[in-house]
Amino acid sequence: MPLVTSEEMFKKAYGGGYAIGAFNVNNMEIVQAIVEAADELHSPVILQASAGARKYAKPAYLKHLVEAAVETTNIPIVLHLDHGADYATCKDCVDGGFTSVMIDYSSHTFEENIEESKRVADYAHSKGVVVEAELGTLGGVEDDVSVEADKAMYTDPDQVEEFVKKTGVDSLAIAIGTSHGAYKFKPGQNPKLRLDILAEVARRLPGFPIVLHGSSSVPQEYVKIINENGGALKDAIGIPEEQLREAAKGAVCKINIDSDLRLGMTAGIRQHMVEHPDHFDPRQYVGDGRKYVKDIVAHKIREVLGSDGKI
Repeated sequence: MPLVTSEEMFKKAYGGGYAIGAFNVNNMEIVQAIVEAADELHSPVILQASAGARKYAKPAYLKHLVEAAVETTNIPIVLHLDHGADYATCKDCVDGGFTSVMIDYSSHTFEENIEESKRVADYAHSKGVVVEAELGTLGGVEDDVSVEADKAMYTDPDQVEEFVKKTGVDSLAIAIGTSHGAYKFKPGQNPKLRLDILAEVARRLPGFPIVLHGSSSVPQEYVKIINENGGALKDAIGIPEEQLREAAKGAVCKINIDSDLRLGMTAGIRQHMVEHPDHFDPRQYVGDGRKYVKDIVAHKIREVLGSDGKI
């Protein structure tokens, strides 16, 4: 099956009360782990590349890794640009074979966000590519995206109708309390998503696909493995999975997951190197990291997204 856009995926997800996992990819092993898990669970999937991933792996390598994944499975796969910083970046990805792009102009004024998002949508749509934009600003750090906590901003439901109408984008990322990275909350805080904002956005945009960024739950079993093998992630706290599942039952059709995959890869490698200090073959220790990433993706598909068996 060739790469697809997310349009049909999101229609089915919205109607079925589940979400599609958008998993960030950086190398071959992560691509393999995500696609193998999705294939075994008969789940559609979105493979997304950030600016940092494109810089690290190079666009041509990422494209061909995803093409290899497409050749080895029949599940629907979207290739998505995560956090495109401007029109030029989005255009480059559209021209390079991506089937979905995100323009993230959320740190600019509302008017500038509309103007740049519409510009991207007009070009992408002319090439058959779908577009995601963002309203509101998430805190935290992920690759080239860095927003201090005091500058994070919830999405204003009063703006969503005007924004979608004027830009013509196909999905909207909103800020309801998620954040990038593994340190989303301070110890002792009660992580809680603003599901009331989500409900109001859904009321104003009936049937329209909503996206959640910064939605890693930071599974403590992997944090523990890292810490027991020389790491120092004792204050890493993520989004409660039951809140993400609740969001997926409503208007949220796409949930982004990155930090959890990094934790799984790191836990597998650290544990392997401590248990086998004489090993120097990357296929051995990176292979263990890949297994943990696959386990995490499978768990997300079954227990959080609810997308298993949906193809």
